[in-house]
Amino acid sequence: MKNIVQIALMGVVVALASSCQSKGKPNYQYMPNMYQEVSYEAYGNYDVFPNGMEAMVPAEGSVSRGWMPYEYEDNREGYEAAKANLKNPIPFTEDNVNKGKALFTTYCAVCHGDEGNGKGILAQREKILGIPAYNDEGRAITEGSVYHVTYYGINNMGSYATQTTEKELWQINHYVMILKDKLDGLPERPFEDASSSGSEAQMTANSSTG
Repeated sequence: MKNIVQIALMGVVVALASSCQSKGKPNYQYMPNMYQEVSYEAYGNYDVFPNGMEAMVPAEGSVSRGWMPYEYEDNREGYEAAKANLKNPIPFTEDNVNKGKALFTTYCAVCHGDEGNGKGILAQREKILGIPAYNDEGRAITEGSVYHVTYYGINNMGSYATQTTEKELWQINHYVMILKDKLDGLPERPFEDASSSGSEAQMTANSSTG
């Protein structure tokens, strides 16, 4: 009985203490520094940073998480070098091709057409003119030139490096080359073994941490 009375009295005390708290004021805080961090304005001046600047450039040689540097520059020389030397590093598997087709349908078909003939819906409606087919002899596209153009963009076509990962760009690349072969009347290319190459495994790791 004594315990029941003590518990009842403690309940009353707690109820009275909580009812006296103003709803318009913050409650008691314990160790507020644990969840009220110091905030710095992006372009503010603070003595704790070098030169008093909060917005500092990345350290030389640093690489953003989930992103890999691209060695070819966005100019004519870079385009020609990529066209001649850059090869698709991920295996030509059914899975990569299917994913490349889905990405192509999302990002590319509206202009280039489902068959890569330059007759997408925007071209048919004359919103964008002069889109070449993938088998255009004057351009003679390669895996390297396709990747370079999708990475940087060209003419009316913008870059897709921010909308897609490195691996996804190469998956699109596989499907673009399939469409080119079909337009050229070439036989279908057989799929490769599904085991990931070292390059593809690294791209997958980069994509998962981006």
